[in-house]
Amino acid sequence: MGDLFLVRHGETSWSRSGRHTGSTDLPLTDHGREEARRLAPLVRSLRIGAAFASPAQRARETAELIGLPDVQVDPDLHEWDYGGYEGVTTAEIQRTRPDWFLFTDGVAPGPPDHPGETPEQVGERADRMLAKVVAAHSATDGDVMLVAHGHFLRVLTARRLGLPPSAGALFQLATGTLGRLGTEHGRPVIAAWNVSPGS
Repeated sequence: MGDLFLVRHGETSWSRSGRHTGSTDLPLTDHGREEARRLAPLVRSLRIGAAFASPAQRARETAELIGLPDVQVDPDLHEWDYGGYEGVTTAEIQRTRPDWFLFTDGVAPGPPDHPGETPEQVGERADRMLAKVVAAHSATDGDVMLVAHGHFLRVLTARRLGLPPSAGALFQLATGTLGRLGTEHGRPVIAAWNVSPGS
């Protein structure tokens, strides 16, 4: 398998304030747009054969600003469904659940259209997406890029490395940055992480 490049979308008003943003379809802030534009020269230097983006406007706009042509929008790339914790910060949740941790505890139930996901359910989506990445690598001679969301991409990274979904907790991912998952001696590795111009 070739390299898999991961881009977390640029800043939104909720990512700036730490509010969990799953189904709420927020635009990028001006700063978020600038974060994406700064990645464009780096993305142009890569040999991307296939690119996928989350349906959320913050991811699609990031894909456009970094200069990705022919992006395939894929619903499996949407952010964690935070259910009853949509729009709530970790500090607010921990006022009533002091030991709460997303990657092991999941979320409180939400409304029927956004009931919330367990870490295992997010891991299943990540596995489906990784199967599509394998297929894309087989169909092209270039690398693959995903433009999506922080928590989902962290779980996907854990699954690519053969770790449980909860291990996504180990991979902090800033807005407007790029990661690269490659191989060493035939085994998956993190080749670069939280890359941005000047970092």
